[in-house]
Amino acid sequence: MASRYLDWFRQAQRDLEQARLSMQAGHHEWACFAAQQAAEKAVKALHLALGQDVWGHVVAKLLQALLESISVPPELIEKARVLDGYYIPPRYPNGHAEGAPFEHYGPLQSHQAVTFAEEIVAFVQAHLPREER
Repeated sequence: MASRYLDWFRQAQRDLEQARLSMQAGHHEWACFAAQQAAEKAVKALHLALGQDVWGHVVAKLLQALLESISVPPELIEKARVLDGYYIPPRYPNGHAEGAPFEHYGPLQSHQAVTFAEEIVAFVQAHLPREER
């Protein structure tokens, strides 16, 4: 079976674009979630490109699992931890003690999430096979 890593990476890029658009539109909770999704899918793409099978949604753990193959800067793993906090709470009202998700996220969070996702996607792109960069 052919590797689908490029499909995962292309969707990561699309999710990152959605994060930017959501941020611009003031939908900060969706920007945060889309940024997390972009990072998750990008890292999964890299695992697939390396012939590795991974599961899960925790970007920090997905990056740590690369350490046998690729040196991942510790600060990138820390940035992934921030994004991991945006997997569930931005989408569900019971993700916070009270209030709708959109009431808990603003430009500060979405800008940081998009920036961190951009860094992770760029890191992945730099480590994909040359013909895909």
